[in-house]
Amino acid sequence: MSAAPHLSAEAAANLPRHVAVIMDGNGRWAKQRGLPRIEGHRQGAESARAIIRTAGEVGIKYLTLYAFSSARSGVCRKMSRNISGSPSTPFPKIMA
Repeated sequence: MSAAPHLSAEAAANLPRHVAVIMDGNGRWAKQRGLPRIEGHRQGAESARAIIRTAGEVGIKYLTLYAFSSARSGVCRKMSRNISGSPSTPFPKIMA
């Protein structure tokens, strides 16, 4: 685990209270690298872990990660089963 990032007093004072991130493009990322789509989603989960950890370390009070689109809900149900391995637990535990 890395050390907590050091922020200057000015940077800490200007830190936003809420940060929102739209997690998109995991499938495209994998496709561009000749990897299976599910690998893109695994990498997206790793990115989410890094975002969550860093936001906490620097003092972001509220963090929103938007990862699934209701417009693609059928695809998302299938992807969530592939990621978690179970239809009864549709979302993987991020902070393990």
